[in-house]
Amino acid sequence: MATAPLPTFFKVGHRGTRGMMPENTIPAMIRAIEDGANTLEFDVHITKDGLVVVYHDASFDPAYTTKPDGSEILPAERGKYVFYQMNYSEIRPFRIGEKAYPKFPQQQRMRTYAPLLSEMIDSVEAYNKKHNKPPVYYLLEIKSSEKTDGKEQPAPEEYVEKLMAVKQLKKLKERLLIQSFDIRPLQVLHKTHPKVALGFLTGDKNVSFYQQLESLGFLPAFYNPHFSLVTKELLDYCHGKKIKVIPWTVEDLEDMKRLKGMGVDGIITDYPDRINKL
Repeated sequence: MATAPLPTFFKVGHRGTRGMMPENTIPAMIRAIEDGANTLEFDVHITKDGLVVVYHDASFDPAYTTKPDGSEILPAERGKYVFYQMNYSEIRPFRIGEKAYPKFPQQQRMRTYAPLLSEMIDSVEAYNKKHNKPPVYYLLEIKSSEKTDGKEQPAPEEYVEKLMAVKQLKKLKERLLIQSFDIRPLQVLHKTHPKVALGFLTGDKNVSFYQQLESLGFLPAFYNPHFSLVTKELLDYCHGKKIKVIPWTVEDLEDMKRLKGMGVDGIITDYPDRINKL
């Protein structure tokens, strides 16, 4: 697949374009590109049959997902729908995007589904080729936690290899960026696939970025904090170490302007079209 130079400023569509389309779906990714995103952010999980599925939580969220027959998922039922305990053939029929989602009132209603990572990449690449658009970067978030190993995801080593198999199959090369709040898969990737650009995600205001980088044990390519944690000190330190800073999730145009003025290297947002106004 096509290569692409590293963006000078990362315009990152969060879960595609969650503000306008059902999150982490193929329509959300396409809309993000239409709205000017040069990087697509999304979350992944591993299924029981070892495939990589795109979805935020480890199980279906009743706020925007319904059962294959269109009926509601009760909150108490979520434990029955953990992706790591389901084959993808069981996951695919669940319906995403038909329900009104009050958190994002502009979000377009439609019936769609949780795609496999491989299918999502194929769809995005085909769209860009058809419409003569430049290749995009993919910012993949590994969702994992030590306390849920074996229940909601495999051990980090196996998780990483499943992702790298898709990366190799789709020939993404430098266009696949990987981030996580969990340092374990980042440490595995740094050791086994040192050429992959990694991002340390954080929203913890009680631990300094010095402490976080020390716990990680290496300097990542990206440090991606909640936007409220961005300071001049953080930017100066990271840029001095050649670490790019891309805060999340920035919705307000004034916040975007302020952060870009401070010198961040990109912005993660549910509304990528707003970045064009900077």
